[in-house]
Amino acid sequence: MGEDAVTFETVEDVAALGVAIRDEIGKAVVGQEQTVEILLVALFAGGHVLLEGPPGTAKTLLARSFARVTGLDYGRIQFTPDLMPGDIIGANLFNFQTSRFTLTRGPIFTDLLLADEINRTPPKTQAALLEAMQERTVTIDGQSLSLGERFMVVATQNPIEQQGVYPLPEAQLDRFLFKQTVDYPSAAEERRIIAAHGSAAHAMEPAEWGVARVADAGIIGAAIATVGQVRLADEVIDYITALIRGTRDVADLESGASPRAGAMLAGAARARAALDGRDFVIPDDVKALAPALLRHRLILSPAAEIDGRAIEDVVTHIIETIEAPR
Repeated sequence: MGEDAVTFETVEDVAALGVAIRDEIGKAVVGQEQTVEILLVALFAGGHVLLEGPPGTAKTLLARSFARVTGLDYGRIQFTPDLMPGDIIGANLFNFQTSRFTLTRGPIFTDLLLADEINRTPPKTQAALLEAMQERTVTIDGQSLSLGERFMVVATQNPIEQQGVYPLPEAQLDRFLFKQTVDYPSAAEERRIIAAHGSAAHAMEPAEWGVARVADAGIIGAAIATVGQVRLADEVIDYITALIRGTRDVADLESGASPRAGAMLAGAARARAALDGRDFVIPDDVKALAPALLRHRLILSPAAEIDGRAIEDVVTHIIETIEAPR
């Protein structure tokens, strides 16, 4: 695909682009098909993704490969307890040679930002991402600076049971379109990983695995424009509304999902439909994305926590209870 390919005729073009992206990522990353799907939907829906899983499950390699294939500039921040907000967004520093302040931009000025182990830094530093993720701008000494329309955060976090982690504030969690759980691979996939990566003397870059770029800013923009034309029938809107409102009527939940979650789910369902080559949303699009969109927005009640209930089970129960249109 060339630089001048900036218009898509149909959603089939979006689906073909999705297949090309998956194929290229598959050269470096074994498995993780569901996570790749979540990243694609988030990209075309203009959202951010939180990946939770143990170390060594290829989260960083996946983010790097995704950025390379889609033509997005890539930046990475390793979150640590001593990280400060200025280390993320930058600052105006005094230049003694010119006797003037000079803007030094932080690593957040990129297209795809990997916020690695985001929950190892205190909430004050995490808050530096709030404006960036919501408005795609940052403010330094009163000056508002744009991060660009394609700005996307892919954050990783360690399971909360591990030592040295801070729980993400609700306002931070709500900025993420999806929270995706990255599990250990199957036995067959793990064997393929060991066979493919076991002979490497160092962590190889995606390019070394033959991962090539198949898109650029124009192509991604055209895909997003096409996704915006996907039809959302009234009965599907009613179904999304019922799902979101249903989270507020469950005894096991102290807090349900907001109306913004419903709007996000509708946009994500459009992206999934386009990636499947359809110009209309079906209930299965909503069902497939609802767990990743809801799991980090719902808060268990104290009684449910004491009883050992899991948020995944509650979300599954809500989806099974709300009748989908036929």
